[in-house]
Amino acid sequence: MNAKIIEMDELAERARQLRAAGEKLVATNGCFDLLHVGHVRYLHAARALGDALAVGLNGDQSVRELKGIGRPVNNESDRAEVLAALECVDFVTIFPEKRATCFIEAARPAIYVKGGDYSSDTLNAEEQALLREIEAEVRILPFVPGYSTSELLGKLRQTIK
Repeated sequence: MNAKIIEMDELAERARQLRAAGEKLVATNGCFDLLHVGHVRYLHAARALGDALAVGLNGDQSVRELKGIGRPVNNESDRAEVLAALECVDFVTIFPEKRATCFIEAARPAIYVKGGDYSSDTLNAEEQALLREIEAEVRILPFVPGYSTSELLGKLRQTIK
């Protein structure tokens, strides 16, 4: 297993160490089902905002609940390993819930990042409340048009037909 793939309790400890050292932890989360260039650009931009990047990865069951039948294409272990292989990613933590609240609570990031397909209005209310409580800065990074897992899967289906 890749040393960057860590459990929730280890994430909390690493995050505490970073804060104690005066470093900024950036956190983001998502399904990252089929990693594509839009994801890579997004993760690099997120990492550039701080000293370390923690990625919360939705577990398989939560991806099914969020994305529907046939998803995820890749299982959570494989998705975590691919994310951990990226130089810009410092930690990957799989969480089973639909919402990232437990991940955010463990990471307690200085900066929480979401992609441009979100807005401050569309972030989950419980996550928003926690982010306010821990005084995390919320940054919405610009959406990279033309890159989405759903579009990629659509192209693959057309190719197969």
